[in-house]
Amino acid sequence: MQTQDKQSPIPESTPNHLPADPAISAFDAHQPPDPKLIDACVHCGFCLSTCPSYRVIGKETDSPRGRIYLMDAINEGEATLSSATVPHFDSCLGCLACVTTCPSGVQYDKLISATRPQVERNYPRSLGDRLFRQLIFLLFPYPERLRALLAPLLIYQKLGGPELLKVTGLLRRFSPRLAAMEALLPPVTIKSFQDNLPTIVPAQGEKRYRVGMILGCVQRLFFSEVNEATARVLSANGCEVVIPPSQGCCAALPHHQGQEAQAQDLARQMIDSFAGTDVDYVIINAAGCGHTLKEYGHLLQDDPDYRDKAQAFANKVRDVQEFLVGVGLTAKLSPLQSDPLIIAYQDACHLLHGQKISLQPRQLLRQIPGVTLREPIDAALCCGSAGVYNMLQPEVAEELGQQKVTNLLNTGASLIASSNPGCSLQILKSMQHQGRSIPVIHPIRLIDYSIRGIQLDAPQAS
Repeated sequence: MQTQDKQSPIPESTPNHLPADPAISAFDAHQPPDPKLIDACVHCGFCLSTCPSYRVIGKETDSPRGRIYLMDAINEGEATLSSATVPHFDSCLGCLACVTTCPSGVQYDKLISATRPQVERNYPRSLGDRLFRQLIFLLFPYPERLRALLAPLLIYQKLGGPELLKVTGLLRRFSPRLAAMEALLPPVTIKSFQDNLPTIVPAQGEKRYRVGMILGCVQRLFFSEVNEATARVLSANGCEVVIPPSQGCCAALPHHQGQEAQAQDLARQMIDSFAGTDVDYVIINAAGCGHTLKEYGHLLQDDPDYRDKAQAFANKVRDVQEFLVGVGLTAKLSPLQSDPLIIAYQDACHLLHGQKISLQPRQLLRQIPGVTLREPIDAALCCGSAGVYNMLQPEVAEELGQQKVTNLLNTGASLIASSNPGCSLQILKSMQHQGRSIPVIHPIRLIDYSIRGIQLDAPQAS
């Protein structure tokens, strides 16, 4: 497609002059997409090949370039937030691959981040859509609410509920979104009911740093072994680990979906929970959470009471792999199995594109004796998880998940290393659809096993 400038005729596949509906609002005055950021797009099309929604849906309006056209049209009063425009914003995974790819440095991340709250404030969604979204936002960011559901979910899984729904397909016919949510549910175990980490984990040997640790929401309930491994690895490498019990959700889920007020409240709670802890860094082991934590300064920029505190907090945030490579490992690493171990590392979008962290996880894994890394084709393409995208847009997410798993399995690796719980669940679900099964493990758990001398080909202690 030929490059378009702002005065050029707009391609027919990207309608700028959409029919206006006076009953539907345009952007309001509170931080709409910045026209200067919109004008930075020269419509070159480099973003198209890296945009997962465009690759699956195939429509210009479901690409970064197309969405920028729509933002401009709404800003100029030539279109509205309506059923003709909002679905194209909803189809965006927020993976930020376009930001990495763009040769003009277009800050699409800021544009879509400004657009989503506008949609939530000014576009009346259908009753079913509102109810499903409310279910997500009233449940997933609150670990204690999730924990209250663990007992019935455990009974449901033990009685064979998932197998029954899979065989009958009833839930999928009734609600594809609920079926997608159910299919992503990880196994509920006894550990899901427990909080096994103390408030302080002392450093082993000489104390090098005092760090805070964030537990996450889904992570602390369904991937508690990742948190435990993170605390052990930090401690083994000379870090005193502080884990405030008052911490809640980091705000990633509502923030990425435009729930601005909820995200701001959760961010304030997180900042308050670490107040007075005097930590050198705040460590996070989930990619999506880390990206939002580093954006606290922007998220609370209009709050005079928290603006400075938010930026100071964000400045301390480090992904655990980023941190460990930066300070260096002091603990000795042992082989994970007697034979060479081939690992495919899965890049989480908010780690790779959002935080620009790519080399550090690979550098850590390569320090384990006997490990060989293999790179999948399209490594930078989103797996389709994208927070809750795989529940809100299950058809697109499913196709992306299948592509991702095929590419990972084609590496011939015997293990997949994944740094985000949502990605891990998406990959496991997609492998199940293909009738394949290899372990999907967080890199920090592999480092933990290596430090403790645990062999992968033997029963593994948690």
